[in-house]
Amino acid sequence: MNNEPTTPTPKPNKGLGKKIIITVVTILVILLATLGLLGYNYFQKSLKPLDPNNEKVSQVHIPLGVSNKQIGSILQNQKIVRSGMVFDYYVKSNNLTNFRAGYYQLKPSMSLKTIAKELQKGGSAEPIQSSQSKILVMEGANIKDVSYRIGSTTDFSSKDFLNLMKDKKFINSLYAKYPQLLGSAMKAKDVRYRLEGYLYPATYPVKKKMSLEDLVTQMVAKTNQVLTPYYSSIKKEKLTVQQFLTLASLAEKEGVSQSDRRKIAGVFMNRIKINMPIQSDISVLYSLGVRDKELTTKDLQNDSPYNLYVNTGYGPGPFDSPSLSSIQAVLKPLDRSKNYLYFVADTKTGKVYYSKTYAEHQAKSAKYLHNN
Repeated sequence: MNNEPTTPTPKPNKGLGKKIIITVVTILVILLATLGLLGYNYFQKSLKPLDPNNEKVSQVHIPLGVSNKQIGSILQNQKIVRSGMVFDYYVKSNNLTNFRAGYYQLKPSMSLKTIAKELQKGGSAEPIQSSQSKILVMEGANIKDVSYRIGSTTDFSSKDFLNLMKDKKFINSLYAKYPQLLGSAMKAKDVRYRLEGYLYPATYPVKKKMSLEDLVTQMVAKTNQVLTPYYSSIKKEKLTVQQFLTLASLAEKEGVSQSDRRKIAGVFMNRIKINMPIQSDISVLYSLGVRDKELTTKDLQNDSPYNLYVNTGYGPGPFDSPSLSSIQAVLKPLDRSKNYLYFVADTKTGKVYYSKTYAEHQAKSAKYLHNN
């Protein structure tokens, strides 16, 4: 007989098990709550524009017969909305219907409401390259200005456009097409952009199958068309096209009325005749690569071939794309016989005053500048 005491069977620790269960449940609740909060925040965020600051236009094709869910997926894949699922929920919860097939120009900065309205309006039947099927080159726009416009309103990028402006092969192909127009530009030295001044200010159609080269060629062709009646007159004035467009580009920015542009053109031509620097602020701003600035003495002395404060003559070439008004102003300058060499605009009224001597110019500047 075994008299050794038996070891009692340990009783289950109910308290410990209960604590484990409570801990697991608590973790699950916290996890679910966290996921729920993250999901809610993601949902709320997805109702807002994907990127309020991104104005890049993307062409989106909505095929015939697709569901709202499929449209949401298309928009998400093309990075127009954050979530296609949220877009689908949004249109259903707001009872939005009648979305139409077609090609749309959409941006990440658009709200879901705006996108839905665009889809209800209907897109174009054919692919297009810009949001409005056209692009406007403003009067007085320079290459940089045109690059911004192209980048913001078409599928082309500003960078690709600026690269094309440096593409020797492309520019040579244009020269072969328009030798009379671009002959002097091709010979010019120290130019920043050889086509500066040759992209005529106008509205141009932009179609989906059009290349960037085709678009720029339209602009150069338009300049050639506008100047063709004047080539003989330009030659008669003993000006190259490059010199002529340089004067027109300065008159474009310096003058507002046609009368003033003609007088200002005359002032610049009188200065060049006596080998006096043109001294236009427009040339200094361009040389600095800025649009607008209160110019300092240091700015006026900056070492750039485009700075016509320190360089005589015409400089490398045009500073912007002049309008027909400015082109005609250079062809028919006013008051050259009066030998004006200076002008100053009243900063309050905009009226321009002309002078023959520097002393006279100083007196008028003291009277009409900074009088606000």
